Amino acid sequence: MSENNAACESYFVLRVETSLGEVLRTFLYFLALAYCFIGLSAITARFFRSMEHVVQQTRTVVEVDPITNKKTVKQVKVWNFTIADISLLAFGTSFPQISLATIDAIRNIGQLYAGGLGPGTLVGSAAFDLFPIHAVCVVVPKAGELKKISDLGVWIVELCWSFWAYIWLYIILEVWSPKVITFWEALFTVLQYGLLLLHAYAQDKRWPFISIPLERSERPEEWVPAEASPHKIGNNLSFQYDNDGDKEIADIFSIHEEHESDSTYHHLPVNDPESSDKHIDEEDIYAELSIVSVWKQQFVNAVRLEKPKLRESSYSGLQLGRILWHTLVAPWRLLFAFVPPCEIAHGWIAFVSSLIFISGIAYIVTKLSDLISCVTGINGYVIAFTALASGTSWPDLVASKIAAERQTTADSAIANITCSNSVNIYVGIGVPWLIDTAYNLIAYGQPLRIENAEGLSFSLLVFFSTSVGCISILVLRRIVFGGELGGPRVWAWITCAYFMLLWFIFVTLSSLKVSGII
Repeated sequence: MSENNAACESYFVLRVETSLGEVLRTFLYFLALAYCFIGLSAITARFFRSMEHVVQQTRTVVEVDPITNKKTVKQVKVWNFTIADISLLAFGTSFPQISLATIDAIRNIGQLYAGGLGPGTLVGSAAFDLFPIHAVCVVVPKAGELKKISDLGVWIVELCWSFWAYIWLYIILEVWSPKVITFWEALFTVLQYGLLLLHAYAQDKRWPFISIPLERSERPEEWVPAEASPHKIGNNLSFQYDNDGDKEIADIFSIHEEHESDSTYHHLPVNDPESSDKHIDEEDIYAELSIVSVWKQQFVNAVRLEKPKLRESSYSGLQLGRILWHTLVAPWRLLFAFVPPCEIAHGWIAFVSSLIFISGIAYIVTKLSDLISCVTGINGYVIAFTALASGTSWPDLVASKIAAERQTTADSAIANITCSNSVNIYVGIGVPWLIDTAYNLIAYGQPLRIENAEGLSFSLLVFFSTSVGCISILVLRRIVFGGELGGPRVWAWITCAYFMLLWFIFVTLSSLKVSGII
């Protein structure tokens, strides 16, 4: 390692870092990387709250009875839940990996070889999504509780597009133009994300000829359990403070609730202009004051430590741990308090602001990853599909876990996994490669060469083989137990262990390949 250290003159903040021992430098860089993952977890909480507000947006629809001519005014949600799963949920939870890959592509722009950090992270993230996250979701439901996919047709469509994404990636890497990517291959990769959205929507709406003729299981009246649903307070705007700063995240899965929107999106009745304008003015003033209060409260919550309700005997130890954790996370929470409240513009401003913060953290992660590879001599591809893939996939894990806990079906928990894997390829790899191939085509008239294409192709084959084993078990659980998640506790834990074994196999074989051992 001394040779690597002598050659590694790069540093993160101060040049004095290069004079530190390589062991100490490695430890400090890994520590900083772990702290960035904590930051990703913290901003993910705010991102999910903003997304909850986005998908709760409604529009006014007037229906006229053709017989009586009676008009009925209804509030209909703007977002179709299948599209919300594939776009907002899957895209949002995959954004750390997408940002990392895009940053990696931009900093390598103008070079004939594409960096391996982005593709390695995204393929590794796909494996983490499919195996460890499924492992967690299987054991999350209460003992004996079964949760199944209610709309098998949509899931099959999403699953097929997910599998095809990795088959397609292997084709363009090894078959059509081995070891290089052309502009048209990259462009078609990105366009397939639009085809996925269209096909999934067609399946959800049961369009003839292009949808699978599978009936949707009857959905419960309350798609999200009552305790997880939004609340109304009369006809007034309601802004609720999140007093428990350490609470995991808001329930984003109310996008599937089929009731009217909460009072934050209350649409005013059609009255005479004068009374209506007066009511709007009063409501605007109230909303403005409430938003200021909410934004102020965000900073208060960032530094305040809630006193837990514990027995006296166990209070001291847990309280000390809570204080230490709060001190560790407080700088991130204080920084993210600058994200505007979710109540503004249906959550869109907070949504975009959260993605900007995620991109900033992703940039720091790429720098730290380069330094770790430089100092230790570990292949950057190995770091990408192990440490980076696991750390940046944390939002996916949290989102699917909450869906498995709170939703009455397994649709979003499993859809988030399959859709995230599709987004990883079509957007996460497609967009960075599109940027680089477009530049190379214009500047040099040459395609983009892929660094360590052989290792990436091998990982794709291993992933595809192990993913068949994973999906087969989910199908078997549906046949035997009647649901993909939960069921008998012993078998749930056995399934969990099996999924983790598949992940271990993927990581081990891929690492050995890129290291040149096999």
